[in-house]
Amino acid sequence: MISRAYTVAFEGVEPRIVEVQCAVTPGMPGFSLVGLPDKAVSEARDRVRTALTALRIALPSRKITVNLSPADLPKEGSHFDLPIAFALLAALEIIPPDAAERYLAFGELSLDGTLVPVVGALPAAMAAAEEDRGLICPAGSGAEAAWIGATEVLGAESLGAIVRHFTGQAPITPAEPGEVTGDPHHRDLSDVRGQERAKRALEIAAAGRHHLFLVGTPGSGKSMLAARLPSILPPLTAPEALETSMIHSLSGLLSEGGISRVRPFREPHHTASMAAIVGGGRGSKPGEISLAHNGVLFLDELPEFPRTVLETLRQPIETGEVVVSRANAHVRYPARFLLIAAANPCRCGYMPEPARACARAPACGAEYLSRISGPLMDRFDLRVEVPPVAFSDLGAAPTGERSPVVADRVAMAREVQAERFAGDGVARLNADLQGEMLERVATPDTAGRELLTQAAERVGLSARGYHRILRVARTIADLDGAEAVGRDHVAEAIGFRLSALRDSVPG
Repeated sequence: MISRAYTVAFEGVEPRIVEVQCAVTPGMPGFSLVGLPDKAVSEARDRVRTALTALRIALPSRKITVNLSPADLPKEGSHFDLPIAFALLAALEIIPPDAAERYLAFGELSLDGTLVPVVGALPAAMAAAEEDRGLICPAGSGAEAAWIGATEVLGAESLGAIVRHFTGQAPITPAEPGEVTGDPHHRDLSDVRGQERAKRALEIAAAGRHHLFLVGTPGSGKSMLAARLPSILPPLTAPEALETSMIHSLSGLLSEGGISRVRPFREPHHTASMAAIVGGGRGSKPGEISLAHNGVLFLDELPEFPRTVLETLRQPIETGEVVVSRANAHVRYPARFLLIAAANPCRCGYMPEPARACARAPACGAEYLSRISGPLMDRFDLRVEVPPVAFSDLGAAPTGERSPVVADRVAMAREVQAERFAGDGVARLNADLQGEMLERVATPDTAGRELLTQAAERVGLSARGYHRILRVARTIADLDGAEAVGRDHVAEAIGFRLSALRDSVPG
């Protein structure tokens, strides 16, 4: 008799169904596991055998063969423990064989039979719902998996609890979704003294998902500004929250099964490796650009990042996804993020201040910022100089708008964009405008076109830069509630495109 259970293997965020076949046949006693398992899956034999012994279930003196199908799909992770045990219990007729086939099993076994939570429960539940099966998983993963809502999720404390459930002795209560978590930081834009131009750039960036580059002396408030960007972004929609949480689930970042509606804010250190930023490493895990999907990626001290790491950002910025290519796998992850980068104007940081600048100024500024390639710099829609804040402003009472006020304007602008892309079937923003739609909705009036043409000829804008100015101008018009893009909107977009430090900033 061959029993069957089901689980998943992950290719990026995509779960692939794996059929776990178990046969108990006459022959030399043994327990073999086939189907391209990795080391963690191969070790499942010992964990399953010991867990069954702890339940006082003796394995027969027969040959036990477990096959993971399809055999050519790599199997990685300890979550294969439970489906292997599930299939074996069905083969031994301890649980009904048809019950094993009605569920997708997912979890790690400890030696005493306790089920240990594993990463990836949310996409596993999605796969179970698509296959019209229930999901049985560790109790610690149940609250996370239950967010799918389209399938029954049984969170079990141990293998013994699963046996008692399917033999009718002690049914398991289906799991309930975890709590919706909020923002624990409560950072407000009014905490930043002065810097009104930079705050305006943050608002435009948030409204249209335009990439922003901040240049300023140390202590001028660049990091403080970036950290408050999430406070003016609208909360994740339900589809966005689910999509983002699936990526975080694979990385083990969901806390107690809770799903956050706050947009992610990732700020990797400049010593991070390429695999940490883009994705890869063991199991081709998602990197920071995917963990920032639907949120913000903040790269402080941008010129200090390795040049090879920075250049890998160019394609994901344009396409909204990244393909991690390895010898044995090509894994695709979503990576549609709002990039905020910050940099000092030079190595010493004080080039704009003659009294404090080093002896190599201004040559040191051009040398330092040239670490950022022209093609990468060309992808920043907004470039802003962040000057030092006057000491008199530091002790003054807050005068700027609070985050909720700015967030309301951002939300209204995004609603306009949602209506604009309503027939597209995909949630998009002005940063995604291109082709015929860009010409139709972002072409400015006659005065605006003349101004843009003059600017393009004077500074030698690239085609990408020209189109990015149009997109930013469209966002500024949306914030103003204007139907058409006017000269004032174009002028402001050009002003943000042409940095005050343009002599030092490439592109």
